[in-house]
Amino acid sequence: MPQTPFFFCLFFVLSAARLEPFMKLMPCPLNGPRNISEFSYGGEVRERPAPGADPADVADYLFHKHNQPEVTREWWCHIPTSYWFIAERHLATDEIVRTYPPSGPAAQGDVS
Repeated sequence: MPQTPFFFCLFFVLSAARLEPFMKLMPCPLNGPRNISEFSYGGEVRERPAPGADPADVADYLFHKHNQPEVTREWWCHIPTSYWFIAERHLATDEIVRTYPPSGPAAQGDVS
């Protein structure tokens, strides 16, 4: 009787026990759930400094990020359609809480 390699059996046991999808999905407000590889991260949603603002304020805007283990608002772009939207994502768990168009959650309804 041929021997089945241990790692081959282990792979199928672990795969069968996994209850979540194998790929990470991002709920796009325009296109629905899509593979995360179709998106590009655009940074935190932050208020820009006013034109002519103090250089220290501009430097703070450009280089100092919040980066706390909590839910944060981020810009994301769906690359095939060039559609920009906002995602609320928990930085510690990497869970996507919700996504919505830049005009706000009420403009198109929440997509979770």
